[in-house]
Amino acid sequence: MRVRADRPRAKKSLGQHFLVDENFLGVIERLAELEPGDIVLEIGPGYGVLTRHLAERVETVHAIELDTSMRESLGEALQGTSNVHVTFADAVRFEYGNLDPPPTKLVSNLPYNVATPIVVESLERIPTLERWVVMVQREVAERFFASPRTKAYGAVSVLVQLHTRKLGSHRVPSSAFRPKPRVESALVAFERYPGTRLDLVRPVVESAFAHRRKTLANSLAHTGFASRSEAETALADIGRNAATRAEELAPEEFVALAKALG
Repeated sequence: MRVRADRPRAKKSLGQHFLVDENFLGVIERLAELEPGDIVLEIGPGYGVLTRHLAERVETVHAIELDTSMRESLGEALQGTSNVHVTFADAVRFEYGNLDPPPTKLVSNLPYNVATPIVVESLERIPTLERWVVMVQREVAERFFASPRTKAYGAVSVLVQLHTRKLGSHRVPSSAFRPKPRVESALVAFERYPGTRLDLVRPVVESAFAHRRKTLANSLAHTGFASRSEAETALADIGRNAATRAEELAPEEFVALAKALG
């Protein structure tokens, strides 16, 4: 796709890097397994390249865009479509329960600076979502499904893995975007499966990883979530010793730890 010179420039403050290489639209379509009855949520549509592609293949597209300077470009890209609902709003604070019909898939080239919170919040704030296909920084994609005892493993790894399973991924070169990002990007696809309510385990997970260099018990104590003795007792209850660090626990062990802490 040739980007017109008079189109609004990407804003670094909003983490914008617009997808302009249409060759990747087919990859996104394959990973998303788009069907005519799908209700798709797209966050950060930008110039509308992906939005148009989605609109031609699914029942409804809900597009949420923060940057109002994209209004004209989006309007031009979506001319002739009647199944795209564009809302100019902050996707992090947006009330997704108001979307009608409710979305079943999140398919987006996510703004880099809000990609992680959007994915984590969508796990429970949008319970109708069944599949995610998101373009993010490659290191963020690696964190989603990182294994315990690795550098990439953290709170987001635990929360995502407690609710979803990975379906596939695809590296995307910087040349596919305008402007070209200085970091590598990746498409990652995952689907929901029944899991533990995140509101029950999330406080423990985030407190445990708040101070990675400390033991898990010390991190929980430092954040005020539990006393060190309470944390050590709970760790013993799940078969872990007092020297255990957060990155050593598998996602399911955090569920057990949350229960042990009451």
